[in-house]
This record gives sequence, C-alpha cells and structure tokens, in this order.
Amino acid sequence: MTVLSSRNPATGEETPTGLRATTTEEVDRVVTEAQAAVPALTALGREGRARLLEAMADRLEESRARLVESAMSETGLPRPRLEGEVGRTSFQLRLFAEAVREGSFLEAAIDHAGQTPLGPAPDVRRMLVPLGPVAVFGASNFPLAFSVPGGDTASAVAAGCPVVVKAHESHPLTSQLAFDALRAAVEDLGLPPGTVGLVHGREAGADLVVHPLIRAVGFTGSPAGGRALLDLVNARPDPIPFYGELGSLNPLVVTPGAAVARSAAIAEGLAASITGSAGQLCTKPGLVFVSAGEAGDVLVDELAAILAGSVAQPLLNVGIADSYREILVRLATAPGVTAAVTAQEQSEPAWAAAGLLVTGSAGLPEILEECFGPAAVVVRYANEADLVAALRQVPGSLTASIHSETDESVLTRRLVEAVAPIAGRLVFNGFPTGVRVSWAQHHGGPWPSTNTLHTSVGVTAVRRFLRPMVWQDAPQELLPEELRDEHTGTPRRVDGTLHT
Repeated sequence: MTVLSSRNPATGEETPTGLRATTTEEVDRVVTEAQAAVPALTALGREGRARLLEAMADRLEESRARLVESAMSETGLPRPRLEGEVGRTSFQLRLFAEAVREGSFLEAAIDHAGQTPLGPAPDVRRMLVPLGPVAVFGASNFPLAFSVPGGDTASAVAAGCPVVVKAHESHPLTSQLAFDALRAAVEDLGLPPGTVGLVHGREAGADLVVHPLIRAVGFTGSPAGGRALLDLVNARPDPIPFYGELGSLNPLVVTPGAAVARSAAIAEGLAASITGSAGQLCTKPGLVFVSAGEAGDVLVDELAAILAGSVAQPLLNVGIADSYREILVRLATAPGVTAAVTAQEQSEPAWAAAGLLVTGSAGLPEILEECFGPAAVVVRYANEADLVAALRQVPGSLTASIHSETDESVLTRRLVEAVAPIAGRLVFNGFPTGVRVSWAQHHGGPWPSTNTLHTSVGVTAVRRFLRPMVWQDAPQELLPEELRDEHTGTPRRVDGTLHT
C-alpha cells in the first residue's frame, strides 16, 4: 500500500496526507459506480444537470478558504492567483449550467418524413447524447481550474457524463478537498455517489484509462505523459477518444514598426507573461521573434533587464524545476544561442530564476522545445522573408501573437497567413497568457499542442463528451424530449430551418 505525501515546493516541508494510492480493484469499483450513475444523470434532464453544476459551484465557494490554503502549501502559487482560480472554476461551472439550459449544444435537428428530390424519405431526428463515464487527469499547474473541479469535469457533467478524476500527485490534499466539495453537491441533489469519483496514484491512472467502462479521457500535461496515456488508449480492444493538451511554444512576433513604436511596453508585457505563475502556463510565449537592428536591440535589452531583476519563484515541484533547468541548459548550449539572462542557481531545489536566450533564425531548429518555467527564447530575424520562413518551422501551438502597427497592414496579413496553420488562437497586440472562459473561446491547436480539434476551455468543450445519435421513424413517446414535435425549449433545425 503506497501512502501519499504532500510537499510544499516553496519550503520543502513534507506533510502526511492520510491518503493512499488507489488499487486496481478500487479503480474498478469507482468506475463501476460511475457507470451505475448514468441512468440517474439521464433522468435529471438538462434542468437537473444545470442545478447540479450550480450546486458544485456553490460548494466550491463555501470551501474557498480551505482550498486556497491547501493549494498554496502544495503548489507554491500565490494567494491572489489561487483566489482567482476558485472564482474561475465556479464561474465556468455556472457558465456550463447556462449552456445546458440553453440547449444549442445538442445540435438538435428534425427532418420530417415526406417526398424529396430523391423520392420518399423517412422521419429522421438527430441530437448529441452523452458518451458515458469520462476519465479526467488533473493538471499540476492549475490545482482547481484544470484539476478535480476544472473545465474537463464541468464540461463532462454538462454533457451528462459521470466523471472519475485522477488526482495529480503534486496536490493530493487539494484534490481531495475539491472532490469532497463536488461530492457534497452530488449528495445535495440526491444523486448516486458515482456521479463523481476520485482515484490517486500513477498506476490508478493507467488502470483508469484501460477500464472498459471509461468512454473518453481528458488530459492536461506533458507530451511524454500524454503519449504514454495515448498508447494505453490505442492498445485497448476498443480505442476511445483521448483529448490531450500537451506542449506549446506560443510564438510571439514583434514587427519592426512595433519595436520602434513601443519597445518598453512590449518588453514589460512580455516579461509579465513569461514570469507569471513562474512561467508554468501552457500559453506562455516561449518563442519571441524580434527584428534585427537598433529598435530590436533596445527591446531585447529592456526585456533582459526586467527578467534579470525579477525574483526567483518556486515551481510546482522539484521534478518540474529539474526539468526546467535541464532544458534551459540544453537550449543555451545549442549552436548560435547566447544567454541574455542566465537563470541563477537557487538554494532550494524547487525554486527557479528567469532566463532569456537569444539566437538567429538559422538556429531555430535547435531550440524548438518547450521550456516549462520562467524563460523564453528570442529569435532575431533579418527581414520579412526570413521571419515568414522561420515561422513555418514552428510546431503547432495553442496560440500565436502578433505585435504590429496600423501602417504595417500588409505585413500583418502575411504574418497571419504564416501563423494561422500552426495556432488555435491568434492574439493581436496583446499577450496569450490569460484564457477567457466564454462561448467563443478555443483552447487548442495543432499537434503537439493538442491531439484534437476540440477546445478544453469554453462552452464548446462539452462537444468532446457527446456523440451523435439518430432516431428514424421513432414513436413520439420514445424520443428524447428535445426531439418531440411539441417541444419548444431548445434551438432546433426543423426541415432545414433553424428555430430558436
């Protein structure tokens, strides 16, 4: 029996948790309970699921003080950031409740029987239905918003799927507290306990992914971890959807005009985006393209001065800190790379200082590796052709950002054409860190940033945990409420016409 411990990355202090790794037999029990909860979630209907999501938000808000204190001690993240995470997490639960009530996510469509140009046609009615129990892997860098009660859990519950979360090893106590809040909400509505479940330990995570009753997996983490889980999924007798958010360089381009017009402001914003949350954000701009010449020199010097004067911060755990230092050294020793800011060694193993590397576009292939922590690589480009050629070598990312001036519209359009194929979100004259939770958001991108076309943030994240189903010539009483003739509470396309 493996007993779990919790370590404060800021102090190195270890705390006993009273928790232990979940055994294979226990994983089976938890997943079986999740499957048993499917009928109750179905019977809830959309209004009931909306109330469940709101009850979860209420319970998390009630547990705010304990959650923040626990997360501070397990992640080293500052109180304001974690307070914001509680607010973000409860907000997204309530946003999904609104979406469930509104109903357009079902994509309901009705084609009545009748004559068509191809002859007589049957009555066909289509909508999206829940997949079944979903496995969610909590992320290290968001102990709330991408962990036990995070967006994957919220969107799966909104879809009508029971959820089993694999707690992250870096914050087991916070995971347990968050789970207790969600389970209390389930009990408030008299639902089966299997509506939400929790398992601990790496072996439990592997058992979860291969369990035959699990119908989809949501994962946020490293490319290596994602590949390992994807291999398990593909080895199943029945491969299931695996939605992985993995690694991202998030290129940011500063045009010559922008460097001349506002180098100080861009340098300040970049430094904040690189070092915010100790650089442990999936949208951190890790690759910054700056023009050669005096204006670019000024911007790079200003950025280096800010980063050199920034304070060291604790990373989420010693393993992440070790990886940060190893990758930074590897990048710094690549041909043509110089260190504008050297990340100074820290006495505490989980602490790390900011770093900044500089190279020319010719050295780009050697430095296309994510460095998870407060560091970035600046690539100096000679001209537009050099810049566009370099951007076409960048692997898929969650975001791409362009800082340009209004009189550079032709250049900006060409840059958009270059980066659009490699990014899921384009940011103009801003910075990619900070992901709005909304209907229009997309948090995804081409491989290796994700392995999916879907988003993990915002309302359409629910689409990952639904599948299409058609009823042909079905009696009215056997149809879902949303597909019956008399129903008016859901946007639907009827005989080709959208009814809202």
